[in-house]
Amino acid sequence: MRFTFTEEQEDIRAAVREFCQKEFTPELARELARREEFPWELYRKACQLGFIGIHFPEEYGGGGYGYVEAAIVAEEMCRADSTLGTALILADIGCDVIMHFGTEEQKERYLSLVAGGRGLSAIALTEPARGSDLAACLDTRAIREGGEWVINGVKTLITNAPVAAFYITLCQTDLSAEPPYRGQTLFIVEADTPGLEASQIKDKMGIRASPTGEVSYSDVRVPDETIVGQLNRGFYHALAFLDESRVEIAAHAVGIAEGALDRALKYAREREAFGRKLVQLQAIAHKLAEMATKIEAARLLVYKAAWALDQGKLDPALSSMAKTLAGRVAVEVCDEAVQILGGYGYIGDYDVERYYRDAKITEIYEG
Repeated sequence: MRFTFTEEQEDIRAAVREFCQKEFTPELARELARREEFPWELYRKACQLGFIGIHFPEEYGGGGYGYVEAAIVAEEMCRADSTLGTALILADIGCDVIMHFGTEEQKERYLSLVAGGRGLSAIALTEPARGSDLAACLDTRAIREGGEWVINGVKTLITNAPVAAFYITLCQTDLSAEPPYRGQTLFIVEADTPGLEASQIKDKMGIRASPTGEVSYSDVRVPDETIVGQLNRGFYHALAFLDESRVEIAAHAVGIAEGALDRALKYAREREAFGRKLVQLQAIAHKLAEMATKIEAARLLVYKAAWALDQGKLDPALSSMAKTLAGRVAVEVCDEAVQILGGYGYIGDYDVERYYRDAKITEIYEG
């Protein structure tokens, strides 16, 4: 049993840190969050360095690495800045579905597009009336007509919706299937397809540089070639994606927690109260120690889950445990960081209030 990373993995971590130190600034994060705008320039630079789609096969523009390396990228980017890091690691959301179940043509077209810095992906599962209850009969329907599929419906709370180049969309294709989830199929719908419209949901609590929105389909026509995986097996493909994606979200949560701890520790070492540095006060020292302990526990679980994926051991329970624990730890650590900074932790000039707002979503999305 080994609890260390390989030399190559440590080199990747160092490269991500160097990139973030050079390119990430609190001022940029605050401005993009204020404008609710995606960091396009950072995305393209990250792609040039191979960080986006690092776990895609090399023949499709990826780095040829695994989920451990993807977790390293997510952790380090979100530790450096919760807002910018979150936006970048979600640039390729949903692409795992194509990587595992797509045709060669789909992989060549869409994975290389995202990893090459030419467009973002989106996966459209959630619906206004049903939320993420994918097992129910979906309101978004794809009906076979004249040799094509005609899609009608609405998806909401979709990451990258306003800016994506394509949408991996889960539709009900067999209305008589029992149970309903046995009649669902995934389609790739490009953003410029007639009948597709995407809008942005404004004024989110956090992750405001990662656009979220609604996607509507009005008689959207797509051919058979847009089906991802097998007809009427979309539900199972979507679940496999979630089991993998939760590990990356968990790494993202750990990174946010680490970033909040870094900032709280820095403040405690510099701030004086009652004639001593805050860090020398036992009550503060206990808080910091407890924060570090929670992070380490979550981090170990995250990398165990990532390692399992790389070994071909898809374990839904392990992925879910990692995501649940890491999300809870991120929120708890950020809460304590705000408390340690006191009044300064509540204002925008100090990053911890932004980390706190960004952390909450890690307890919500991906289930």
